[in-house]
Amino acid sequence: MQDMMNQELNVVVMPNGSFQLEWADTQDAINKSSQLLQEEIYKQFSADANSWLLFLGFCDHQVSLSPSLDYWRNFSGTFTKRLCQTPDLETLRHKVRVLSEEDELRTHLERAPLMIGSEYLSMELLESVWSGLNDAFTLAIKSYGGTVEDFIRAYSPNVHLVGRIFFHLVENKNEDYPFAFMATYSTRLNRQGRSKHLPLKHALQEYEDDNEKLLKLLATVHIAEKKSPLISDLLETGELFHPLAWTSKEAFSFLKEIPVYEESGISRDKVLIKLATTWEGIKAAGVLESEGIHCNLTLLFSMPQAIACAEAGVKLISPFVGRIYDWYRKDRGVEHIPGKEDPGVLSVREIFHYYKKFGYTTEVMGASFRNTEEIIELAGCDLLTISPRLLLELESAGGNLVPKLKEEDSKTMEIERISLDEKEFRWLLNENVMATEKLAEGIRRFNADLLKLKELIASRL
Repeated sequence: MQDMMNQELNVVVMPNGSFQLEWADTQDAINKSSQLLQEEIYKQFSADANSWLLFLGFCDHQVSLSPSLDYWRNFSGTFTKRLCQTPDLETLRHKVRVLSEEDELRTHLERAPLMIGSEYLSMELLESVWSGLNDAFTLAIKSYGGTVEDFIRAYSPNVHLVGRIFFHLVENKNEDYPFAFMATYSTRLNRQGRSKHLPLKHALQEYEDDNEKLLKLLATVHIAEKKSPLISDLLETGELFHPLAWTSKEAFSFLKEIPVYEESGISRDKVLIKLATTWEGIKAAGVLESEGIHCNLTLLFSMPQAIACAEAGVKLISPFVGRIYDWYRKDRGVEHIPGKEDPGVLSVREIFHYYKKFGYTTEVMGASFRNTEEIIELAGCDLLTISPRLLLELESAGGNLVPKLKEEDSKTMEIERISLDEKEFRWLLNENVMATEKLAEGIRRFNADLLKLKELIASRL
């Protein structure tokens, strides 16, 4: 295939209303993320010209594409978003039909950019394309053996993440080195359709017999090192291939260079905006998610908070298992609560089963663990954040960690679906003394950290 660094994929509308995809030269270099996505879209189109738009609708809206391709991604994305919001989607499966709305189609028609064949665009054509998306989903889900959620994951942005490099900067609980940095790369997909992220050093082992693939993977890093003294130094010393503890000054240098990394094709689309799970925070997250900016809703201690997040289409929630445990331990006047009875564990378990029962795509990431019992009881949850100390305890304990949370179990449970407006949300949260107290306490801590950050920034101006 031709060099994709300077090739842009465009949609051509044919006189009969069908589509063609054509490569065109561009003076601007296409970054790695866009290259990979373009290639995957082209493969989907070449394999099945009737279903490629369905794939396009699930594609990552943060990866830049040509104006014509982005237009059809937004159009198809409207369909897939409405599809995912369909009640009882798992039960309906191939019988579901997502209805188009005339005003919505007219808005899309009016916003169409200049593209080859744009003179053939009409309301009738858009209605036909919408109907084709319904047909494509019906046909695909009929022959799919797994759940609808698994099907959506298979069509998700993770499909084209393989072969990309990511830089991670996170908090580190060390006063001298308050930040940690690690470079990872995305490799093959796991059984759930998610891309696996491994430390970059593992790429040297995975591609030790394939220099061409290794060079292609590292191409974005070599582009970045030409503009970034930091990356150049990390690459020259080999530190880029290992986790690093950083001072605030080193982290600040890294953050200032983010535009350089993006220009080089190193993705930041796994950035999550962290927001408190208040009604206002959830509504703000919903707006950000609609713009393709993912959010992590934290300070989550109750079911009403979790339900509101799912309804808003939030990417990720972080229920604090340990903080719930702490509150109830103090309230009951006991030293320890066994894992099977731990209120924090029970809270996350309830949220997990609710989400899976009704097909929500919001991920549950259990956090703030106090002991390994909690982790063992929540094995199988979408994500868990576990401290190094507890990981070592699990490792030394030996044996296998058996999943206790299973999506197939959720589907058979009798769970009542709850709909919340602002009034109901605030009342239910208010009735939960623990959640109300812990949420308020967490916000006060957030504010204290914000003041510290302002002082730090002011000292550097």
